Amino acid sequence: MAELNGKPATLDDLQSLALTNYGHFTSMRMEDGTIRGLSLHLDRLVRDCRAVFGVELDREQTLSYIRKAVEGVTGVAGVRVTVFDPALDMARPSDAKTPHVLVNLRPAGAMPPPPLTAKTFTFSRDDAEVKHIGLHPQLKLRRDAQLAGFDDAVFVERDGRVSEGGTWNLGFVDHEGTVIWPDAPVLPGTTMLLLQGLEAPKQTTAPVQLADVPNMVAAFATNVSIGVRTVSALDDVQFPQDHPVLAALRDAYADIPGERL
Repeated sequence: MAELNGKPATLDDLQSLALTNYGHFTSMRMEDGTIRGLSLHLDRLVRDCRAVFGVELDREQTLSYIRKAVEGVTGVAGVRVTVFDPALDMARPSDAKTPHVLVNLRPAGAMPPPPLTAKTFTFSRDDAEVKHIGLHPQLKLRRDAQLAGFDDAVFVERDGRVSEGGTWNLGFVDHEGTVIWPDAPVLPGTTMLLLQGLEAPKQTTAPVQLADVPNMVAAFATNVSIGVRTVSALDDVQFPQDHPVLAALRDAYADIPGERL
């Protein structure tokens, strides 16, 4: 099911989105009518709309579209909100100033999923701080990683700094039990931001060079679909299937109350 500006979306409505692939989005996990970090997701949509279209997105109207789309839905569901302009002309993208709001629902998997393995690639996303819909580069690298026997890709800047995963934030745990978030161009994920707001465990943001990875004792991936997911291997560096700090993060995240729609 998909609704555009609160009405059932038609094929014509979605044609521009499919053919031009210009816009931005956020994905949420709804559990019994609540969403962890709902305010952060709305903040992202408003912020990214300024970056992508140069206009202010109506926050309350967008929230009303989400509420309408999920009305009557119970249990756990994935909710994606995509902002795009159906009138966008590839020759005149600067004229696209009337963003529409597409809301669609999809199944949500159990959390946390099993540990994943990742292969590194030298790559930096365009406009890394914007959750835009141009996913071809990272999906191509995810495919390359899977063909090489891994589950996903991790990006490394040209200066050797590790940044983020294919569609998730990456974190490490050092020998002192401190969570280290890589200081590099990354998407400010809502799950990462919620975890960074915890009082414990100790956390910091610092550059992590690829050469530093073997000195870490654990690694993990975060986004709304996976929560806190163990990374069991990064290239040829093996990490434990679980770690007390990851368990603590996972439990603390589960205890963060959702915001009611």
